[in-house]
Amino acid sequence: MAESESEMGPSVTTFNILAPIYKRLDQQNQSLRESDFRAFWLARNQRILEWLLREASSIICLQEFWIGNEEFVHMYLKRLSDAGYATFKLARTNNRGDGLLTAVHKDYFRVLHYRELLFNDFGDRVAQLLHVQLNVPLSLNQMRHSAEVLIVNTHLLFPHDFSLSVVRLQQVYKILQYVETYQKENQLKPMPILLCGDWNGSKRGHVYKFLRSQGFESSYDTAHQYSDNDADTQKWVSHRNHRGNICGVDFIWLCNPNKSRKPLKTSWGEAVFGILKYQLRKASMTEIDAFAFLKGENCGDYITYSSFCEAFHQVGLAGISDGLSFQDMRDLWTQADIDGNGVVDYEEFKRLWNSTLSEQEENCNASLDDSKQGTEEDIGFKVKNAVLFPREVESGMWPEDYSLSDHARLTVLFSPVRMKCFQSKNHS
Repeated sequence: MAESESEMGPSVTTFNILAPIYKRLDQQNQSLRESDFRAFWLARNQRILEWLLREASSIICLQEFWIGNEEFVHMYLKRLSDAGYATFKLARTNNRGDGLLTAVHKDYFRVLHYRELLFNDFGDRVAQLLHVQLNVPLSLNQMRHSAEVLIVNTHLLFPHDFSLSVVRLQQVYKILQYVETYQKENQLKPMPILLCGDWNGSKRGHVYKFLRSQGFESSYDTAHQYSDNDADTQKWVSHRNHRGNICGVDFIWLCNPNKSRKPLKTSWGEAVFGILKYQLRKASMTEIDAFAFLKGENCGDYITYSSFCEAFHQVGLAGISDGLSFQDMRDLWTQADIDGNGVVDYEEFKRLWNSTLSEQEENCNASLDDSKQGTEEDIGFKVKNAVLFPREVESGMWPEDYSLSDHARLTVLFSPVRMKCFQSKNHS
C-alpha cells in the first residue's frame, strides 16, 4: 500500500481494539479485567498505536475505545494528533465506558461535517457520520477531480439471542435513514458511502443481506473475489468472541453513487419478513403452515392486521424492548397488504413468503474512460486491495499468539473511478 493517495485514493482501517474494561485476564475469574492493571492495558494499546501509525491509513475507525479513562483517551488523541490526524470520539449512552473514535488524516481529507447518531436502545449503541472531502485531487486520465465521501463508524449490538436480530436490523436501518436524510437536507451530489466497524454478525446474517440489498459491497470480499454463497462465508474470520467462536464480523462496506437501490423502507420490510420466515422455518413450518399461523383463529381465508401483529409478538419480534414499534408494524402491514383492502389473502402472502433480499442491479458502468458522459460528479471508488491482520485470519484460522485484541484489523485501499451512469430502472 505504498502508492500515493493522489494516484490511488484513500486507505481506510477499521479495528475493534477491545476496551480494557471488557478484556478478561482469567477465564476462571471473570471479574478480573485488564482495566485493573495499568501496565497491561498501557503496553497493549501502545502496540496498537504503533501498528496504526505505521500503517498510516487516511481514515481510522476504532470501536470499543475506552472513553472512560482520561489517560487512555489522552494517549490516543495526542499520538494521533501528532501524526496529523483530526480525531472525533463518541461515548456510548448511559456511561457504558467505551465508544467510538474516528481519525481523519488532515493531509488527505478535510472534514466538512461531523454528526453523531445515538440509537438510545438497550444496547446503548451509537454511530458517527463524517462528510469529508479529499484534499489531494484525484488524477483520472490527466484530469484533476475533487471527491467527497460519507463515512460511518459504528459497533452493532451482539446477537445474544434471536429476538435481538430485529434490534440489530433496526440499528442499521436508522443509520441508512440518517445518511439518506443528511444527503437530502444538504442537497448533496452523489458520492461514495463507506460504512465501517464491528457489525457483530457474519455473512450469513440478516444485516449482511439487508446491506447487500441496498447496493453495498463488502470491500474485503470484493478484493478477494468472494461471493455471497455459503461456500465463501467461512473463507475469512475477524473475531474470536467471548464464547470462543471465530467468525467474520468486521466490515468496510462500500456503496458507489452508481448503484440502483430499492426504496429503503421496502428493503427493510423485506429484511424483517426474512427474519420472520427464518424463525417459522426453524419451527418446520411450510408455506401453508405459515399462512395458517399468521391467520390465527380467524375463520376466513385471509390474514387480518390484528392476527398479523399477534404473530410477530408470538415469535418475539414485537412487544420487546427496542423491537418493532407500532409504526413499524403499520409500515410492514402496508407492504403486505398489496391491494390495500385491509386484509392479506393467500396470494399476497405468497409474494411475501417468496420474496428475497438480493443485491441490487448495477445500472451504471464504472469506467476510467475519459468520455463526455462522465462528469466531475460521477466519482466513485473501486476496491484496490484489502488486508486483514493477523494474516492467519484470512485463511479462517485464529492464531493463539495474537494478543492485540479479540478482533483482527481490516485495512482497505481504494482507487478512484469515474462513473458513466445511464438511466436507472425505477424501483418502487
